[in-house]
Amino acid sequence: MERFDYAVIGSGPAGYVSAIRAAQLGLKTVLIEKDNSLGGTCLNVGCIPSKALLESSEHFEAAEKKFADHGITVGTPKIDVSTMMDRKSTVVKTLTDGIAMLMKKNKITVLQGKGRLKGEGQVEVEGKDGKQIVEADAICLAMGSEPVELPFMKFDGKRIVSSTEALAFDKVPKHLIVIGGGAIGLEMGSVWARLGAKVTVIEMMPQITPFADKAMAKTLQRSLEGQGLEFMLQTKVTGAEVQKTQVKVSIEDKKGEAGEVKGDVVLVAVGRKPFTTDCGLEEAGVKMEKGQVVIDDQFRTNLKGVYAIGDLVRGPMLAHKGEEEGIAVAEIIAGQPGHVNYDVIPNVVYTHPELASVGIHEAEAKEQGIKTKSGKFLFRGLARIQTMGESDGMVKIVADAETDRILGATIVGPRASEIIGELTVAMEFRASSEDVARTTHAHPTLSEVVKEACLAVDGRAIHG
Repeated sequence: MERFDYAVIGSGPAGYVSAIRAAQLGLKTVLIEKDNSLGGTCLNVGCIPSKALLESSEHFEAAEKKFADHGITVGTPKIDVSTMMDRKSTVVKTLTDGIAMLMKKNKITVLQGKGRLKGEGQVEVEGKDGKQIVEADAICLAMGSEPVELPFMKFDGKRIVSSTEALAFDKVPKHLIVIGGGAIGLEMGSVWARLGAKVTVIEMMPQITPFADKAMAKTLQRSLEGQGLEFMLQTKVTGAEVQKTQVKVSIEDKKGEAGEVKGDVVLVAVGRKPFTTDCGLEEAGVKMEKGQVVIDDQFRTNLKGVYAIGDLVRGPMLAHKGEEEGIAVAEIIAGQPGHVNYDVIPNVVYTHPELASVGIHEAEAKEQGIKTKSGKFLFRGLARIQTMGESDGMVKIVADAETDRILGATIVGPRASEIIGELTVAMEFRASSEDVARTTHAHPTLSEVVKEACLAVDGRAIHG
């Protein structure tokens, strides 16, 4: 029986990053993973493959609708779904192989098998060669999450699917019905809409991306509608009937009136839940609430030496949030002051245009009793956006009315996922809108939209 300083169950972004940081700090570390490849949901059937398909579908749409404006003639483009999927798989394998190399580089032991917590200091690993017990001074639970399945719409992998199957269709659906207007549903809906599918998004809330500023969510919706996506908001799904070549989805609108929508595939994207199946948590006595592992501010569970991070615990289910927690818990175990600033975690929807936000928006500030002032700037006011042939989107900055400190920001526009980084750094250092407004931004760039929006907080935007 081998003993380690630190054992991590789960090799997603939270788990493998935590293992690397622990090894850097001199801890003898073991990483336990049930699947054949490292990287968890994010790298294998989540963040990375979806972005690969989004990129491919954007190229297809550009060839179909935009190249001619640039004087580029390519004829009528055709889509080869098989080749697109092969490229996606190559991207995934490159990155998962890279993680395996990082494990070797950092001298981390990797055990392939199902990890089950056996109590304080012990993990049972069941692999192809049987079971073994791993002992560790500290254990981190990082098993990630899985798609939520509606009780009346069980996944069958063909007509009613999760995001995993939607990343691997062998042909473009004729009519894809997406249940859920969050990031996963909108991203996958965008991919297949660009490739020719009719896409209907059904969302029970009054807006898509329910976490976002209402006006900015509406801006994104209008843009997606212009791309052909259909939205049914404040609509509840009440049932589904799988037929030979289609699925009949029963719905109820905000007035309580019943209806139905028919499509050949239904993607259920109503959220994710912590993955705790057959992990030994209940048997070991780990405290749980509403499916989540309960932790304190140091990521400790109620069991001595057992920690939990990522999608298993409170907070948004985001890969980068999990990574930061993974680093923090490793540092805490090594005797350092690990810390995560939960007020400054960006959230991104990778549609086109993208939606990216950080901090709080005006409605949340009002709920907290904070007086605010805000500034907006439309992307179309930028020289760079015109050279790109884009126009949709804007930036909104929310600042404290008294101190001018930036409290939140939302961007809807091209490459918003990259631009939000500047505002995240600004908020981490408690910058004011004036600070950012007086910072020189290169011209012509998309980042100028941030400067202009910060100038707009005091009503002095230059180009709008």
